[in-house]
Amino acid sequence: MSDLVDVTMTVNGSEVAHRVPARTTLADFLRQTLELTGTHTGCEMGVCGACLVLLDGRVVHSCLTFAVQASGSSIETVEGLTERAAIADLQEAFHQRNSLQCGFCTPGMLMTAYSLLSQPGIPTREEIRDALSGNYCRCTGYEAIVDAIETTARNRAEGRRNTPARKKADA
Repeated sequence: MSDLVDVTMTVNGSEVAHRVPARTTLADFLRQTLELTGTHTGCEMGVCGACLVLLDGRVVHSCLTFAVQASGSSIETVEGLTERAAIADLQEAFHQRNSLQCGFCTPGMLMTAYSLLSQPGIPTREEIRDALSGNYCRCTGYEAIVDAIETTARNRAEGRRNTPARKKADA
């Protein structure tokens, strides 16, 4: 019996098919096979949240999910959300609030925030903190991240998008 399995899934809107070792995690598949390195691996135990992706619209730890388990599913990574500008305003708020620091946790934070902000209503600061409880950051102390998510939620509720300021052309 071969330990290689065929997997087919839609990743960031494109169908992909590969033969991978059966025990390949979704995180390793995304990073090593598809070269989508925005999905980070930190603890590899589902604690830090650096590996979060959307699997059929649900946030999951890709370090705890085998690629074969995701076969037939739709996966969206931080690159996919960025490419379709689904988080441009959130990314800008993170930048403005200095929520990035080293940036290692940022993709997972953005995935969590995207999922939270996809729900109806404006989350309270406590709800934002609760949603982020599965994401570990060593740099920011979380306050700036909560601020960025709260700002984005309020702007979206008021119909405003916090988009990056355009750089003026050098004269």
